[in-house]
Amino acid sequence: MNNELSTMNFSDLKGFHFPAEWAPQTAMWLSWPHKEASWPGKIDLIYPKYCEFIKVVSEGQIVRINVADAQMEAFAKQQLQAVGADLSKVEFYHFPTNDAWCRDHGPAFLVNYEEKKKVIVDWGYNAWGDKYPPYDLDDVIPTKIAQRFNLPVYHPGIVMEGGSVDFNGAGTVLTTNACLLNENRNPHLNQQEIEGYLQKYYGVEQVLWLGDGIIGDDTDGHIDDITRFVNTDTVLTVIEENKNDENYPILQENLQTLKTMRLLNGKQLNIVELPMPDPVIYEDQRLPASYANFYIANRSVVVPTFRSKNDDRALDIIQSCFPDRKVVGIDSTDIIWGLGSFHCLSQQEPSV
Repeated sequence: MNNELSTMNFSDLKGFHFPAEWAPQTAMWLSWPHKEASWPGKIDLIYPKYCEFIKVVSEGQIVRINVADAQMEAFAKQQLQAVGADLSKVEFYHFPTNDAWCRDHGPAFLVNYEEKKKVIVDWGYNAWGDKYPPYDLDDVIPTKIAQRFNLPVYHPGIVMEGGSVDFNGAGTVLTTNACLLNENRNPHLNQQEIEGYLQKYYGVEQVLWLGDGIIGDDTDGHIDDITRFVNTDTVLTVIEENKNDENYPILQENLQTLKTMRLLNGKQLNIVELPMPDPVIYEDQRLPASYANFYIANRSVVVPTFRSKNDDRALDIIQSCFPDRKVVGIDSTDIIWGLGSFHCLSQQEPSV
């Protein structure tokens, strides 16, 4: 990749935007899980459900996976074959990573549908405020992918994570104060300046702000655990029904804030309430289990489930929002020990 491409000015991005997740996808990107410290004592248990996730998504699109080397690729293929995944739909790229959270360190693909062009934005990545060093390998993944596919790549020069933003594909992005205004990300920027970066490098016109994230979320409040767009004017938002649960006031405040929001066309949001699962606690730690951490694929919506009485109800509610896709619940009780689930693990590559 020559310097001209890697240092393109954001003015070149006119006509480009980050599509909604339900827009047609060429592929889903993943970084193969290998860091035992992310799932202490449990990493071997996550592979069957992780591979089931890949199997379901690959029925409608390619799945592209970052691996360290041929040895990791061979191990991944073995695990995928064990669940009956179609390996002809899975591609491997020898791009070493520090960790598995591709939503946050992976490429942000922007598209210009009129010109049928695609570019990558390579935001800075600091492992959620320097919580889990090292992260040097993760930080360069978007540029490596851009080089491999000969795509222009832009470097805004600030920290931004894919799990902190959610898009309606019609000019609006939803995020949280707790994450984007946290001093461990971009302490030199105020809210207005951060909005400017979002508008320039994601191709949006409007930034809507919620407050805090759920208990146990080590990302400081990622939006993809609490509220998600399901079409241009509808959101699914999680609520806690137990008034004694510590998530109850947080999610009630978010719900009330959503009710005051207006889209670019002046419309109120359609709000669909989604229950929270029963608390998932492991080794005395409350884990950030949420049904909102689903991945919208071409043919399916993959939803984490938690062996909770609310699992089936949550799947039914999400299915009602996606009549053109099959909603698939996959047990995430072991995966959530890593403090994230299917949306956190993945990043979509839109088609043009």
